[in-house]
Amino acid sequence: MDQEKIGKFIQECRKEQGFTQATLAEKLGITDRAVSKWETGKSMPDASIMLELCGLLEINVNELLSGERLTMENYKEMAEENLLLMHKMEEEANRKLLSLEWVIGYTGSITFFLGIFAGSFAVTDIWWRIILIGTGSIVFAVSVWKCLKIEQTSGYYECPECGERYVPTMASVFMAPHFGRTRKMRCPKCGRRAYQKKVLTRE
Repeated sequence: MDQEKIGKFIQECRKEQGFTQATLAEKLGITDRAVSKWETGKSMPDASIMLELCGLLEINVNELLSGERLTMENYKEMAEENLLLMHKMEEEANRKLLSLEWVIGYTGSITFFLGIFAGSFAVTDIWWRIILIGTGSIVFAVSVWKCLKIEQTSGYYECPECGERYVPTMASVFMAPHFGRTRKMRCPKCGRRAYQKKVLTRE
């Protein structure tokens, strides 16, 4: 993947549509610095906004990832290459989010235990105890919710019975017995309840 070529192509298409970096960024809900990084080849658009970006630039995802407008002759070949690239990008993005989940979980847990310890032993004033324990509890609750949200939306769960890969509801993730990245849930396709493993991509 040639990021510099893609960046120049984005810049060319943006100018064709009459957008400045700032107006394009505003329409996408991002900063103009992010657009600048794309156009200089320092980073790539996030997969979550690629379709919207392509719509604004009046190109398709295959053309975006190829860094050029495609003819019918080379469209199929580039489509297959870009599909593989999108697969790798999704896998990497989900892997990073799941790593972030561990960081959030550990940080929330440490803050909680420090708050409990400080509130129980380090201070004598009752109000300070309440504040420290309360703050630790709030941070812990928020971190648990964030971890569950990441667990729900990053990647998919694969049913061992029918092979269906799907994104479960937040309630299913919250209520499911689990160990590691495996949760016991009901498959929305076959209806079987089984321990299902987390996978990073749809296929």
